Amino acid sequence: MTIHTDSPAGDLSRLRIDRDAGRRHRWLPWAILLVLAAAGAAVYPTARAYVAERRAPEVETARVTQVITTPGGSTALPVLVASGYVVARRSSDVGVKMGGRLARLKFEEGTRVRKGEVIAEIEHADVDAQLEASRRAVAEGEAQLGQAIAARDEDLRNLERQRALMKDGITTTASLTAAESSAAVSAARVKSAEAAIESARARVHVTEEAIENSNVRAPFDGVVIKKRAEVGETVSPFGVQGQASREGGAIATIADLAELEVQTEVSENGVAKLTPAMPAGVKLQAYQDQTYKGRLRQIFPSADRAKAIVEVRVSILNPDGHVKPEMTASVTFQEPGTEKGRSGDGAGADAQPTATRPPVVLAPKRAVTPQGNDSVIWVVSGGTSIRRVVTLGAERIDQVEIKSGVVPGEVVVLNPPAGLTDKGLVRVKGT
Repeated sequence: MTIHTDSPAGDLSRLRIDRDAGRRHRWLPWAILLVLAAAGAAVYPTARAYVAERRAPEVETARVTQVITTPGGSTALPVLVASGYVVARRSSDVGVKMGGRLARLKFEEGTRVRKGEVIAEIEHADVDAQLEASRRAVAEGEAQLGQAIAARDEDLRNLERQRALMKDGITTTASLTAAESSAAVSAARVKSAEAAIESARARVHVTEEAIENSNVRAPFDGVVIKKRAEVGETVSPFGVQGQASREGGAIATIADLAELEVQTEVSENGVAKLTPAMPAGVKLQAYQDQTYKGRLRQIFPSADRAKAIVEVRVSILNPDGHVKPEMTASVTFQEPGTEKGRSGDGAGADAQPTATRPPVVLAPKRAVTPQGNDSVIWVVSGGTSIRRVVTLGAERIDQVEIKSGVVPGEVVVLNPPAGLTDKGLVRVKGT
């Protein structure tokens, strides 16, 4: 209520009440409430959806893939992956046969050597002296043999004369007996001289072998991949104390780089997936963009029970200069290719490979969960999870074949949480 007056103080006759003053803004609070209600009604569905989305379980996803096989060869479908190291199928730590000081080395790392080629020599001046002495002993023995033969011949002639005189009664029995004894002694001396010559010749042969043993020869064609000694060092067939770089007297390691393979280990559970001559892809850690062809060569006949592993060797079929021993490599064992032929005249001469196998649909094994007697995969579509019952095939490393239930390209949930419901909301990680 507002009172207006234009009269002096004390004149109350001119006072009047303005009754319209309080009615001007009574609608404003109601307007504000109406606006707030309208705004709330408009925001509520969005807010409700936001809250529901925030409360939805967060899931990790992956896509279902498809692999199309190639005709007449490996299907390139991985079965097992293992890691190991490149080794040479033929490798040798070449050592010495006799101890001594190295006089010559004819190799460095990377030197190509031929079988039987001398790659190192040990000082053998003392053995050379022994060889010369043995040869002179042979010459001396031959000279003594000549003297012994001459003496024997003379004694034999004297014996014949004594026998002739004895027949004529001119000589005595004692003279004949002495002649016979001299002849026998001379014959024995000849045999002794001959034996001495053979012994001297044997010593010559032994000394020559000792000189040959001072040469270190390559056992096969290959490449020196490690040099273990230097000229002037003393080496021994059993190694030298304090020089651990030469194990067992080895002075070099030679490998045949034409036959390289990967030495790897497979768990006992995975050995059953391997078959003889199984194809494989080999990748070097240093060259990840290049894959080499491989083939399973050997599964070792015994396992390591402490580690529950079995050693496996995989031959590299097309090695090049990049492949070097002791490199880290990974091996992906692949399912062998299926080739069928049609027989006709000529005992199979018309056999031809048939069409390739049908495409294979693969999903991560982490996406499959057992529910009762069914295998279930949760597919994400439009922000909701859809339950699918699938038919499984063979396992392939961390994936499994899906024969029915999903199609390539669909997004599936990995490690599905317990709160998933059919057609329920889900949140995808990273979005």
